[in-house]
Amino acid sequence: MASAVFILDLKGKVLISRNYRGDIPMTAVEKFMPLLLETEEEEQTLTPVITHEGVNYLYIRHNNLYLLAITKKNSDATTILVFLHKLTQVFTEYFKTLEEESIRDNFVIIYELLDEMMDFGYPQTTETKVLQEYITQEGYKLEVQVRPPMAVTNAVSWRTEGIRYRKNEVFLDVVESVNLLANANGNVLRSEILGSVKMRCFLSGMPELRLGLNDKILFENIGRTVGKGKAIEMEDVKFHQCVRLSRFENDRTISFIPPDGEFELMSYRLNTQVKPLIWCEAFVEYHTGRIEYMIKAKAQFKRRSSANNVEILVPVPDDAASPKFKCSMGSASYAPEKSAIAWKIKQFPGSREFILRAHFSLPSVKGEEELDKKLPISVKFEIPYFVPSGIQVRYLKVVEKSGYQALPWVRYITQNGDYHLRMPEPTRNGGPSSLPPI
Repeated sequence: MASAVFILDLKGKVLISRNYRGDIPMTAVEKFMPLLLETEEEEQTLTPVITHEGVNYLYIRHNNLYLLAITKKNSDATTILVFLHKLTQVFTEYFKTLEEESIRDNFVIIYELLDEMMDFGYPQTTETKVLQEYITQEGYKLEVQVRPPMAVTNAVSWRTEGIRYRKNEVFLDVVESVNLLANANGNVLRSEILGSVKMRCFLSGMPELRLGLNDKILFENIGRTVGKGKAIEMEDVKFHQCVRLSRFENDRTISFIPPDGEFELMSYRLNTQVKPLIWCEAFVEYHTGRIEYMIKAKAQFKRRSSANNVEILVPVPDDAASPKFKCSMGSASYAPEKSAIAWKIKQFPGSREFILRAHFSLPSVKGEEELDKKLPISVKFEIPYFVPSGIQVRYLKVVEKSGYQALPWVRYITQNGDYHLRMPEPTRNGGPSSLPPI
């Protein structure tokens, strides 16, 4: 529970406040900014909780704002921080962007939302779709009495009753982002997979959905033996509030009544060794007054898959000039604002290798000094119909009392996360280039 919630600008000036319990003087917020300035910048992101004279200050930063909750109780800090994040999400969906200007322009609606989303310090309705049914951005007409939807008092607060569709469909996307750091020799120094299951539901009534995955713990519970690589062990699993957690904890069944429309059902992490899906081998030669690059990019996934919208950013010195490029696939350009070569390949088939050659002149001695910075190559990509973890949707069942048949659609997508490949030491060569000519 929270005693009060504040929205502050970066100087600590209160833009909006709501006192829910009255057990802490509202002047306590004046101590927040001095206390925040005393903490280190790294500490602010790692521990967004400050305790002073028996008052707990819990905060998040969004754009040019601080969202702050204060409490004297021994409250669940995680719940309050999640609520603050939910506040930013709801405000953003209402006002498109959440910043100081939008707060000042919409303070009436914000007070209404603060009253509906929290009651006596306890989080209540936090689903934007439900809130938008009775808190609208148009002015209220006096002769019309606005009644909150049944979902507010219902056990299923994220879905309203009476939803009807002519065609009942449910779309499920398994999206995995690969975070990877590899050295110039191809050795993976750090890798992990961050996954999410996103859904779009267009279903009538109040359907019950059951999702089955190739979950290793589930298979062990039912005594099913699985071959190597046939089941995965997910970590840091986080569910949407619609999932029945007790059933998942008991028998690993993912059972839920979904919100209407688009939402994220779950997210997970796999701390596993992943080989680079797109590997870049770099050769850099420095000559007096010029620098040359040869980049070999190879798709290290199966031939039947293909990566889309691949962009490889190769760092170059800040003062590089007169760029010349030659590539066996795609197009290359110089991006001076990023001090990098941008090599774009619209479609990169699996097991294929392409080569980029680049030549720059270096008009100053500064360029040679910058060679020692060794910024990494970064790669962006998207691979449809493929996930590196091997996660599989075994079934997606839709049960509704009217007995209609629903069409489930499942799609798999892999994309880059924080994906970096380190550059090798440049070769300093006083004579002619040893790399193939452009």
